[in-house]
Amino acid sequence: MASDTRIASSVDYERDGKQIGWLALPLSVTRSAYGNLMLPICVVKHGSGPTALLMAGNHGDEYEGQIALNKLIRSIDPARVEGRVIILPAANLPAALAGTRVSPLDDRNMNRVFPGDPDGTPTEQIAHYIDSVLFPMADAFADFHSGGGSLDFSPWCGFNTTTGVSRAVLDRTVELARAVGAPLTINFGEDLDTRVAAIAALRRGVPNVGGEFGGGGSVAVEGIRIVERGITNLLATLGIMGEPPAAPPPTRLMTVPGPEYFVLAPEPGLFEPFVEIGETVADDQPAGQVVFVDNPAREPVPVRFDAGGLVICKRHPGRVERGDCLYHLAVDWDGQIGDGAQRLN
Repeated sequence: MASDTRIASSVDYERDGKQIGWLALPLSVTRSAYGNLMLPICVVKHGSGPTALLMAGNHGDEYEGQIALNKLIRSIDPARVEGRVIILPAANLPAALAGTRVSPLDDRNMNRVFPGDPDGTPTEQIAHYIDSVLFPMADAFADFHSGGGSLDFSPWCGFNTTTGVSRAVLDRTVELARAVGAPLTINFGEDLDTRVAAIAALRRGVPNVGGEFGGGGSVAVEGIRIVERGITNLLATLGIMGEPPAAPPPTRLMTVPGPEYFVLAPEPGLFEPFVEIGETVADDQPAGQVVFVDNPAREPVPVRFDAGGLVICKRHPGRVERGDCLYHLAVDWDGQIGDGAQRLN
């Protein structure tokens, strides 16, 4: 275990059985001079098999993973486990309790601070513990997201194939992503921002998958079902619990070749969309228009798609600022590592 973390764990990662405990992050505030931020954690261990690290609540307003992991903590039977499962159901707990993307304690986005800082803000300290203590224990990592309050998503499982990672790790990553069995499986290749948990895990040599399983600040019934089924498939594929499926569940393999597959708002105003999630669009097709309700005499500003593909994401709130993501597209992928590009969100 890393010696420089300031977070203390109440669980013993090497002990057999199921432990539900806390990660105590010192947080000295006016109401509690020797206070601690208590992050829930569960460790289930039996035997000497591989370790899976399962996480949700990286962003606090993304709920499907949080619900699925809470249910798993209550139901998982250590006797059925061969190995170890470490579960963080609300990794950025202050954000999860506030229902916000970023932490109300420091206004930090946890998925933009990896590998973290043991002497940094609370969010940076949590990221540092995950990166320096939990990732080195893990044989695989899954980070369950959704679109939060600002985006609606068609459910998909995604992964990165960043440079400097062994082919064995990348092959295992693709295998695990396909095993999840989401309707779409998306290769994002190189990420524009290397401070995300997925890239940090790959730097540690940990195969990992993520994904978006809902959005709009609500809870998607189908998204929870996909996450729960995906967890079952992952643990079985890793040999930790259950029998792996005879064949990977059907999924459409896709990729995002570049930033032109994201549509950004050109002006602040009210966005009128012209297409919905699940539609296939063409290059230069109209995507919508920005309307100016404070100045009806002003003509709306048209918005067009810079590339063609499947619409997998759409902005949820109607009001936009310049630079807000309005749509996100993906295209079919042949399954060969080396393709794929970036994501912006």
